[in-house]
Amino acid sequence: MAVYMRICQYRGMSKQLPLVAMDACCAPLAREPLTQDQAAELSHLFKAMADPVRLRLLSLIASHAGGEACVCDLTDAFDLTGPTISHHLKVLRESGLITGDRRGTWIYYRVHPEVLARLSAVLTTTGEAVTA
Repeated sequence: MAVYMRICQYRGMSKQLPLVAMDACCAPLAREPLTQDQAAELSHLFKAMADPVRLRLLSLIASHAGGEACVCDLTDAFDLTGPTISHHLKVLRESGLITGDRRGTWIYYRVHPEVLARLSAVLTTTGEAVTA
């Protein structure tokens, strides 16, 4: 059964065009919708990354040689005070995106790859989804 949509043309004429079935041309982007618990957990992670400074900190830590970065290396990359950087790192740590390991007077931060994989799975299409 064909479905038609009426489109008004110039000078009052109309033409009926068939609607294209969305399933035929566009695959769904997700396999299934998120549960309420999954959405709550992921929103907490996305909220922690919603600040540009925290997103950049996460990127710097993840791309640092050896997979971890000293807080002394991170503060030099920003025009912010040490306490401000510490606050942003605390938000990332409390959300579970990073962990900190104290070595002497410095703290070395590392990204949780499992948490990033869960975020990645939400942002990839069904054919590329990552299972965590």
